[in-house]
Parts: sequence; C-alpha cells; structure tokens
Amino acid sequence: MIENITRSLFAATPVDTLYHYTSFAGLLGIVNSGVLRASDIRYMNDSEELRHSLTLLQTHVSERIAGGTDNPRLLNQLLEWLSHRIIGGSMLFGGSFRANGNLLSQWRGYSMHGKGVSLGFDPVHIRSCAERQCFQVGKCLYEAGQQRALIEQIVDAVEIAAGQSEDIGESAPRPRDYTYYDVFERVEGDLLRIASILKHPSFEEEQEWRIVSPVITDFSDASVYFREGTSMLIPFYEFRLTDDGDSSLKLDHVYLGPTSNIELSMNSLELYLAKQRASPRRGISYCQIPYRQR
Repeated sequence: MIENITRSLFAATPVDTLYHYTSFAGLLGIVNSGVLRASDIRYMNDSEELRHSLTLLQTHVSERIAGGTDNPRLLNQLLEWLSHRIIGGSMLFGGSFRANGNLLSQWRGYSMHGKGVSLGFDPVHIRSCAERQCFQVGKCLYEAGQQRALIEQIVDAVEIAAGQSEDIGESAPRPRDYTYYDVFERVEGDLLRIASILKHPSFEEEQEWRIVSPVITDFSDASVYFREGTSMLIPFYEFRLTDDGDSSLKLDHVYLGPTSNIELSMNSLELYLAKQRASPRRGISYCQIPYRQR
C-alpha cells in the first residue's frame, strides 16, 4: 500500500524548463563534469527538511496513541524507530530544480558578491537522465492539509503492513520492544522518498522539483562521495546531466543573477558556455534585479 502512495507522489510530470540555482563555482563544476552533485537529503540547504516530515509523523502517531488504538505497542515502537532511524538510517540523495529560474529568494541564497546563475534544462531531458540512472522526479508538496492527509495514509499503510506480518513479527528473533522493526525497515525506503518531497509551507514560492536517488543501504559499496560544506563534510551522489556518448551539457536557458558588472559578466558567461559546447538553446538572460553590494 505504501508503495502506491510513493508511486502517486512521483507521478507528476514537469512540462516547463527546470532551473538549478548555483554559484559560479557550482557552474564550473557542473559544466566541466556534466554532473550534478545530489546531496544526502539530511544535508541539503534547509537542514530542517527531513525533520519537517519527521515532526508530522511523530505528531500524528502521538495523536493516535492518545486517542486510543488497537495496537499501542506498534505505534510506540514506530515513534521510537522514527526518532533515530529516519535521521541516521539508509541514505537518499536529492537534487533541486525550480520551475521559476528568476526568484529573488534564490538569488539571495546563491548570488553572494554577484556570483549566481540558474541553469535551465528541458524537463524531458531531466526525466530521461533520471530514468537512465534509476532516479525519480517528484514535485514537492507544500500544502499543510494535503501533508496531514498524506501522513495519515502512511500510518494507515504501516498498520496494515504490520497486521499482515503479525505472525512473522511475533516469531522473529527480536526483543519484544522491537517486534515491528522488520516492518518499519521494509517501508523505510518509501518513507524517505516521501519525506524528500514534503516541504514546509513557507517555501511554497519555490515550486521545487526534486530528483531523488535510489535508497542506499550500504554506502561503503556505493558510489557515495564527500565534499566540503560550510561546517561539515557533505555526502553526495553523482547525477549525470549528459546523454550516453555525448559529454556536452544540453542547456535550455540560463539566467545570470544580480551583479554590478552586467555586461562583462554576461559576456564572459556566454564565452565560457560556448567554449564548453554548452550554449543554451534559448540563450542567456539577465535577471533584471537591481544589484546591491552586501
């Protein structure tokens, strides 16, 4: 049942250009390598993203327990498991795209000192790259009521899965306090995928789409790398943006972020992309947002 929830959430298909905001350093890395670094969702820019889903789940489960339930042991074990497993368990990697390539809030995050761009890609190309690499593409969900309804469906699905595995759970070699952990671990991948596209309503302006990797259960044998973050090492997984047999990056459109050197910056950006055989199909646009030195 929970697989059906995940499948429906990732069924939406983007039709407009998908933009990825980045710094000049990020631009050089992406164009030179043809790779987008998909970060572990626990380490993405908004550190509270996964915790938002965790809080929704914990709140709903606690309300069910307080309201009376036929299986309080199941729900109490689920609360305990959620408190550590969804934060420190299997790894899932995501990359962010926006339907709007010219948002002031995003330029504030990516264009310090006039060093920001948003790279626009054809959505069909992104979906093709995702399918080839076993990634999924999903539209982030922001509306609070829809999120609450979704969380209720998820907990219903966990209770159904536990009921279907009741005999297995009782005979499994687990201490009594961990009877249902096998059930939780079977749905963990779907929980992570769902959590990766649930965002706090305050971010609705972004209209974000996510590419989401396969779930990594053994990172030591997977292609997991690390980069330097602001205050820690960030695990990432490579998402190739080029077609097989063609190393050139296929850009649809590019925005240059706010800068005090518009003409020079536009010129050097155009020259660089042309030299790398990555000239965007619809050209480069300046964001037209007044630059202010900070």
